[in-house]
Amino acid sequence: MNDSAPMNVPPPRWSPRLAKALSGVADLATASVLLARHDVPVFPCAPGGKQPLTAHGFHDATADVAAVHEWWRRWPDANLGVPTGTASGVDVVDVDVHTMGSGFAAFERARGAGVANGWAWLVRTPSGGVHAYFLRRTAEVQRSWQVPSQHVDFRGDGGYIVAPPSRVTRASGQSRAYELIAIGQHQGGPVDSRQLREFLEPPRPTGPPAGMPAVGARPDKLAAWVASRPEGARNHGLFWAACRMVEDGHPFDTTASVLGEAAQAAGLPEREATTTVRSAYRIACRLGTAPGPTRPVEAVSL
Repeated sequence: MNDSAPMNVPPPRWSPRLAKALSGVADLATASVLLARHDVPVFPCAPGGKQPLTAHGFHDATADVAAVHEWWRRWPDANLGVPTGTASGVDVVDVDVHTMGSGFAAFERARGAGVANGWAWLVRTPSGGVHAYFLRRTAEVQRSWQVPSQHVDFRGDGGYIVAPPSRVTRASGQSRAYELIAIGQHQGGPVDSRQLREFLEPPRPTGPPAGMPAVGARPDKLAAWVASRPEGARNHGLFWAACRMVEDGHPFDTTASVLGEAAQAAGLPEREATTTVRSAYRIACRLGTAPGPTRPVEAVSL
């Protein structure tokens, strides 16, 4: 769960123009100063690698230009590390490609479902994967996480990425760069990390709560039951009531409206209620039981 309520923060420090400029600089020292001058904190990583060279890793990141100059004077070939999340104003969805599998299929499903389609630009990683950059709009905490089964990681608060024009030397001895490959034709925006994780790794539903109305119960009866749920049982009850409406063939919009209002009456925030209803439909989609057509996948070539 997110750890704090949204707060207003300054406008994003990142822009497509900055991403293009970063990918075109002559050397890593110049790239590090470029970001620092845009108030993006940076720190040095091992040449050809990803390991931080400073004592406290990404916690030492700074946008102080003099400090950054000194680091890259000491380590002129150091790769460019950037802390993700609130610290830098950017979150990154890391689509992995390795011997155990590829995250591209999962990422495409997430984009098609509308939970990862607001990226601002894409960077090809040395492994052949992708870093999808999303612009942080609030100070709401979004912790980093991994979903190994889907080969997708989220780099937010408490994480970092290696940025262009850094290069990584792979086990084969070949050196490959982080390369900008696409700028979004849409307005870049944020990503809801909780929503994305629940899509990639839906929570295992436990059994329906006692007193749950039977399949075929009228929506108004389900809504009344949801509205009566006490604190501590609201999410669980809403989830199973939404499952009943899925089973009865109701579309998402109807369920979100009818049960969402009931859940809010019980004390759930609107956003949390909508997320819970959406989880029921996502699980149903995976089982092939959700009603209605699926949303089209945004046409973007990776």
